[in-house]
Amino acid sequence: MSSSIRRLVSLASRVLGWCEQNDLIWGHASVRDPDGRGVWIKAAGQGFDEVTPESVHLVGPDGTVVAGDGPRHSEYPIHTEVMAARPDVGGVVHAHSPHAVALAAAGESLLPVSHAANYFVPPDVPRFTDTADLILTAELGKLVAARLGDAPALFLVNHGIVTVGKDLPTATVAAILLERAATQQLLTRAYGGKPSWSAPEESLSKRENIYHDRSIEQVWDYLVRRLPPQP
Repeated sequence: MSSSIRRLVSLASRVLGWCEQNDLIWGHASVRDPDGRGVWIKAAGQGFDEVTPESVHLVGPDGTVVAGDGPRHSEYPIHTEVMAARPDVGGVVHAHSPHAVALAAAGESLLPVSHAANYFVPPDVPRFTDTADLILTAELGKLVAARLGDAPALFLVNHGIVTVGKDLPTATVAAILLERAATQQLLTRAYGGKPSWSAPEESLSKRENIYHDRSIEQVWDYLVRRLPPQP
């Protein structure tokens, strides 16, 4: 079981790196431990694109490395506290996606100017503004989880994003869609003119038609197929 989970975290991390979610060595993706011992997450000190199954370890709710090697990421409470608050969540991604960070810092709401944003809105993507510093404690992790609520994504304003899903592939695709949606919105604004976007009822229809479970699975499979082989 642990070997398949390690491989999944490695694949998700590399997909995020290939999709330009890298911020040097920062950012992480996790899977809920099926035995309730914590989260499986990459060790600190590596970029998304270089994560291997061997560099994935199990971190307990108190930050103890329960299984595996390497130093743990300091922001593990994002993952452990979101998992604790959301029994429906099996995977969490935290990344410093550049266009999503810029959109949130500009104070703009995400608008469905293209397909991608319809995955998230309506309602608005929630925004965490208690601090832009690292989420280093369980208390801050609980605040992040509370602000996320039952949404699929959260803007950590002036910091990054958090996305969640029933499993890590879903959370990973969500992170990629959120960055694409932010990029498309910023491009739209740059053109000037009179921007348009989908009304709420159309957004909900597009979400159902485009982003059903099978479609998300197919996107994940495509992203994995596109990964370059590791040396």
